[in-house]
Amino acid sequence: MKIRFSTIVPALGCAMLASCYPYDESKDRRPPRKPIQKTVSSAEQQKIQAQREVLKQAEAAPNIEAPPVQAPVEGSTPPSVTPPPAPTPKPKPPLEEKRPDYAIANKVPGKDGFVFSPYNNKIVDVRDIPSGTLVQDPTYTGEGKGYFRVP
Repeated sequence: MKIRFSTIVPALGCAMLASCYPYDESKDRRPPRKPIQKTVSSAEQQKIQAQREVLKQAEAAPNIEAPPVQAPVEGSTPPSVTPPPAPTPKPKPPLEEKRPDYAIANKVPGKDGFVFSPYNNKIVDVRDIPSGTLVQDPTYTGEGKGYFRVP
């Protein structure tokens, strides 16, 4: 009986310690494989590559129609694709000055005309101020001025 007890207790102790030990899962992860770069070798692959180039050029210049692509004949060189003339750049509209986006306060439930400040979550009285107006937070203590919009 003592022999069983003396072997079971250390075995249970080892099992408990092993269950508490953190398991490192990063060992099981393999680094992602890089895609294999294949070169164009057969006539069909050259045809597909030429069609892709024409489609890319057509997407770059949508106003210009892409010329039809002819399949190369075996034993001949692939047809040369001449790029279409570059389209004239369109004039860009003048840049507008961007207004800084301000935070919008949250309404206090059950109290009309009161909002929670978005900076420090304190209650601010905005009873006579219309919705959408930019307001300075009187309770803001940080550097600068805490402006927010009334909901």
